[in-house]
Amino acid sequence: MEQERELIARAEAWLAEDPDAETRAELAELIKAGDLPELAGRFAGTLQFGTAGLRGELGAGPMRMNRTVVIRAAAGLAAYLKKQGHTGGTVVIGYDARHKSADFARDTAAVMVGAGLKAALLPRPLPTPVLAFAIRHLGAVAGVEVTASHNPPRDNGYKVYLGDGSQIVPPADADIAAEIAAIGSLHDVPRPDAGWETLGDSVLEAYLERTDAVLTNGSARDARVVYTPMHGVGRTVLTAAFERAGFPAPTVVAEQADPDPEFPTVAFPNPEEPGAMDLAFATARAALARGEAVDIIIANDPDADRCAVAVPAPDTAEGWRMLRGDEVGALLATHLVHKKASGTFTTTIVSSSLLSRIAAASTGTPYTETLTGFKWLARVDGLRYAYEEALGYCVDPEGVRDKDGITAALLVAELTAELKESGRTLSDLLDDLAVEHGLHATDQLSVRVQDLSLIADAMRRLREQPPAVLAGLHIDSAEDLAKGTEALPPTDGLRYHLAGDEAGTVSRARVIVRPSGTEPKLKCYLEVVVPVASASGLADARVRAAEVLAAIKADLSQAAGI
Repeated sequence: MEQERELIARAEAWLAEDPDAETRAELAELIKAGDLPELAGRFAGTLQFGTAGLRGELGAGPMRMNRTVVIRAAAGLAAYLKKQGHTGGTVVIGYDARHKSADFARDTAAVMVGAGLKAALLPRPLPTPVLAFAIRHLGAVAGVEVTASHNPPRDNGYKVYLGDGSQIVPPADADIAAEIAAIGSLHDVPRPDAGWETLGDSVLEAYLERTDAVLTNGSARDARVVYTPMHGVGRTVLTAAFERAGFPAPTVVAEQADPDPEFPTVAFPNPEEPGAMDLAFATARAALARGEAVDIIIANDPDADRCAVAVPAPDTAEGWRMLRGDEVGALLATHLVHKKASGTFTTTIVSSSLLSRIAAASTGTPYTETLTGFKWLARVDGLRYAYEEALGYCVDPEGVRDKDGITAALLVAELTAELKESGRTLSDLLDDLAVEHGLHATDQLSVRVQDLSLIADAMRRLREQPPAVLAGLHIDSAEDLAKGTEALPPTDGLRYHLAGDEAGTVSRARVIVRPSGTEPKLKCYLEVVVPVASASGLADARVRAAEVLAAIKADLSQAAGI
């Protein structure tokens, strides 16, 4: 009974501070109804601020995303920036078109001004890479993007960048979290009604001018594209970038063309999720039926920092095949090598090892690996190109020090057009890479859970009883990444390197298991390398790779108990 009274008291205290009429009404109804299980879930703790910032379901209470949580986060960030000597500096703020995004952005601007900083608000919902660009373009001391990227419709999030245009990494995340925890009453956080600058279109114009920098003067531009922004904010910026570059206007998937926070046509607004690309495939088939040319399909996620690509696949029911992020990553790397790009190529430890082979085969291209996430990739010295398997690509690090689905789409379109001029396709180039370097086949075992303890249990089981063999391949080495390595800081993950088989049909394989940093998922990243003597052996190599990947999935599921 005492615990129940304490819970109700905490909820009533939160209600007294809540500045949002909608969440106040929601919480008041829960208190009135005495819905203790729901209240207990919402007040079980607080959303934790980390290197991914904040992300969670919208609603009242400290375990949900709401204006109270955002105001506290903004106040903590402001206090951190002032302690770093940035009093009077500018914080630039962007936002997507999700529920409450504009409110969270305005609250952040008000808190920054109230704390003695300057705030510049982007003029409307725009892609995350525009915000990342604006930080450096405006000489800001930090940036905030209000977005939940490709999470479900009821989620929102809060992503923080520092003045170098990169997402925060330790120890900044812990320092900001400590400042957030030190915030007292919300009534003591100054939030003026005005004083921040709402930017015009000059920053967007500067970003669009910069997008041309990723293309080669005089390169081929005749790529016919079907495009979907997945109900997000990418359409106007991507189509403007394509028009400026001289590409044909993309055919936009009509049902997903405009921003809609309900994401009505997809279960999850993520191009990687099953069914998310169905309307894009249907749009491409309809265009072809009308006699229109379609070379590729391009999709952005809702905040347009990711880029997905699909290629014709006449032997499938859909007629199209989604390329894996690793495949697009290899294609873009090959294109940049061909363009004589100079600087370090990098990817994460969970991405395909093919990038290392492409870099090694080029002349003097440095290569390195980082932990998962662009917060690490963007900080590589001498960076020229970075990608991660989750459809994120940085092709212009001097302009955007983060993943950018707009410039990546331009570069994919340029490569498609150049290949088209010589009667070839992206699929043909992937075949060439497989023959030259071996078929690098990747897959993912991803398990979404309601109970986060299941993820901890799986990781503990693998640590206490590690597998010795997966898919008949012996594990040559096993690393607990929580201990860190010479090249990597500690992270919660396990890495297994597998030997090839005696018949020589598999050269090597690799498995990495880690909890997702942004979603309630356990993710297992698989790679199998199959030697290919000539193009005639590709079909058999793909069959063998699929067999081994499926067997690894089954054995790993059993070992982890998932």
